[in-house]
Amino acid sequence: MKSAACYLLATMDLDGGAGNNKRVFNRHGTDSSKNQKVCFHWRAGKCTRFPCSFLHSEPSHPSGSAAAASSSSTANGSGAPKRFADDSRFSGSVQRRGPNFKNNHNNSWGRMGANNKVVRKTEEVCNYWVQGNCTFGDKCRFLHSWSLGEGFSMLNHLDGHQKLLSGIVLPAGMDKLFTGSKDETLRAWDANSGQCTGVINLGGEVGCMISEGLWLFVGIPNAVKAWNTQTNQEFSLSGPAGQVYAMIVGNGLLFAGSQEGILAWKFNAVTNSFEPAASLKGHTLPVVSLMVGANRLYSGSMDHSIKVWSLETLQCLQTLTEHTNVVMSLLCWDQFLLSCSLDQTIKVWVASENGNLEVTYTHNEEHGMLNLRGMHDLESKPVFLCACNDNYVRLYELPSFSEG
Repeated sequence: MKSAACYLLATMDLDGGAGNNKRVFNRHGTDSSKNQKVCFHWRAGKCTRFPCSFLHSEPSHPSGSAAAASSSSTANGSGAPKRFADDSRFSGSVQRRGPNFKNNHNNSWGRMGANNKVVRKTEEVCNYWVQGNCTFGDKCRFLHSWSLGEGFSMLNHLDGHQKLLSGIVLPAGMDKLFTGSKDETLRAWDANSGQCTGVINLGGEVGCMISEGLWLFVGIPNAVKAWNTQTNQEFSLSGPAGQVYAMIVGNGLLFAGSQEGILAWKFNAVTNSFEPAASLKGHTLPVVSLMVGANRLYSGSMDHSIKVWSLETLQCLQTLTEHTNVVMSLLCWDQFLLSCSLDQTIKVWVASENGNLEVTYTHNEEHGMLNLRGMHDLESKPVFLCACNDNYVRLYELPSFSEG
C-alpha cells in the first residue's frame, strides 16, 4: 500500500487502460487543443488574478460522453450496470467438468457472451476532497469516494503507521484487526471503533502476516514471530535467511518463503513449541508468494517461476515458467490456480489429463499485479480482487474477468 494509513476499502480504477490524455479529456469535458483549462486556484476559491488566463467555470461535458455513459448504464436493458453473461457457467464448469475439461475449458474464461463490449468511464478522486477542502460538494466533477461501483463503501480510516503497510489480518471470530508495517511495528485495532488498542515494536520490517486459528504469524528479517491470540504466548521461529516475504499453513505445517527458499515448522503440543520440519530448495531467487490447495504447495518467486510441491513428500512435482517477471501472488479457486505477476498478466492454470498444470487463460493489464484475493459477493457470485502497482485495487467477476 502506498500510504501509511490503512483504508478498509481501496479505490478501483475502471478506466481499463486509458492514457493520461484521455483522462484529461474525460475530466474536463473539453478538447485539450482549445487550451480551455480550469483554474485550480479558482477551484480552491483562492484565485487573485484578474483577468485570469484560465477558466473560472466548469466546462460542460460533451454530448458524446453523456451518451456513452447512458449507453453503459443501460447496456443490459435493465438500467443496471452490465454484469458478465451466464454466471452459472463458472460453477458448472468447475463442478461438472470431467476428464474432457481440457478440450473446452476456454469456453468460459475471459468471455462475456454475445455483445460483450463494456463502456468504461474514467473517474479520478478529488484531491481537494481528500484534503477536506473541496467547495463543490455534490457538483464536483471528481470522485468524492474511495471506490467505484456498487456495493462498497468505506468503513473506517485507520491512521497510525509511519511507513508502508505490508500486512493486514482480520482473524476469523475476532473483533480485532492487526496490521504490520515497514515502520517495524505491529498494531492491533478495534474492528468496531477503529481505535488502535496496542503497538508492538518488532525490531524489523514486516514482510508479511497471516492468521491461522488462534495463531498470528508475522514475518520479519531472519525470523517469524508467532502469537497465540488466546493465551498471548509469543514465539520466535529462527531459520529464515533475510526477509520473510510469504507464509501459509498446510497439512499441519507452517511454511515461510524467504530469500533462500522455503522453510517449514510443525507445532509440538507436548513441548508447546514450533520445531523445524523441512527446507524446500529449488528456486534460484527469493520466494515471495505461497498458496496451498489440492494437497499441493505452490510457490512463486522472483526467478519468474512457480513450483508445485507435494504436501505429503515435500518434493517438487512441476515447475511453471510461463511468467516473465516476479510471480507476486497465487490463488487457488476450486480446481484452478490463478497467478499474478509484475509482467502485467494474470494466468489461470488447470490440470491436464496427465496431471500437470497448464495455462488455460491469460488476462492482460497495463500495470503489474501485486496481490490476489477471492470471495463471493452478496449474490454468491465468484469474484476476486487484484491489487496493482498503480495504487488501485480492481474487482473482477469470474470467469469473464469483467470489472465489477
